Amino acid sequence: MSGAPRRVRVTSPQTRIALSRGHRPPQHLLPLPEPGSDDAEALAAARGVFARQRRLAVRTLCALGLLLFGLSGLLGGLPVLGRVTAWGIPVSWLLLMAASYPLLLVIAVLHVRAAERIERG
Repeated sequence: MSGAPRRVRVTSPQTRIALSRGHRPPQHLLPLPEPGSDDAEALAAARGVFARQRRLAVRTLCALGLLLFGLSGLLGGLPVLGRVTAWGIPVSWLLLMAASYPLLLVIAVLHVRAAERIERG
């Protein structure tokens, strides 16, 4: 086994640079005001927008979780939905395919509109 080639880990230069930096505090996630503006009000406004967008993201994730887990719970709690058919298709399949995707689209559209409204101020 001594004649076997040694394994070498190959990474890109960007990966090595990112790994050498270590962990940064969460401050690097905050948006900065326009370059050249040392205005404390602009920084506070940017942080406020960022905080409102994070709260919106949490609400959107909760709505998605409620939809997906609620639908799973409904189908698990009412197994009769798998036996009942409408137009020859089980109702459970209709709920999964015909009801969940339009609701996901509605949640996505509402999220984008709310995020844009937050950015407009």
